[in-house]
Amino acid sequence: MNANASPPAGLTVFLVDDHAIVRSGVRAYLDMIDDITVTGEAGTGQEALDRIAVLEPAGDLPDVVLMDLLMPGMDGIEATRQLKARWPAVEVVAVTSFLEEAKVRAALEAGAAGYLLKDAQADQVAAAIRAAAAGQCHLDPAVGKLLAATLRAPRAAADSLTAREREVLTLVAEGATNRQIARRLGVTERTARTHVSNILGKLGLTSRTQAALWAVREGLAPARGTS
Repeated sequence: MNANASPPAGLTVFLVDDHAIVRSGVRAYLDMIDDITVTGEAGTGQEALDRIAVLEPAGDLPDVVLMDLLMPGMDGIEATRQLKARWPAVEVVAVTSFLEEAKVRAALEAGAAGYLLKDAQADQVAAAIRAAAAGQCHLDPAVGKLLAATLRAPRAAADSLTAREREVLTLVAEGATNRQIARRLGVTERTARTHVSNILGKLGLTSRTQAALWAVREGLAPARGTS
């Protein structure tokens, strides 16, 4: 690479999958998208952590990691957990062949900002990458349907939400961060964070993604397919 060359514009992505042919296919597709650049790849969770660590000193951390969940050695869920602990600003989109509620929840609880099935269309992959980089969550439609069906917040808990909490919940469902919510409502970021925490507690939910899906199911926000 030319020492005087400009760094790639747009989003940078790191690919993690134990099948080289899968990485090659995804890279080939992403290479055709002007605003997305693949900056590295790995075949295992540990290899991904090691290679991303090498990128850190030069300030070349990827914006998004596409993370296969089923790999030998350290799986994608544990790799996601460790990656988010070390580099919170790096977003992760989980990718797998299997639609299992336990794995979906585990990936999201580990810090994944999206969940795709390997039969996803190419444009869904790009949409998930862009959504993750923007601080939003993109779920494969089948995954969103699965999670929405498992949310069982009682009606009494839903009725306990204040008008302001419903307003905050709608913004969460739109993918807004705490900072964006604070700006929209004219409150501090700490207050926005407190509102989100109270909402999760009242509804018996554990994540912003679950809250967003619940809001869609209850008609407080439009379905986003599901991003």
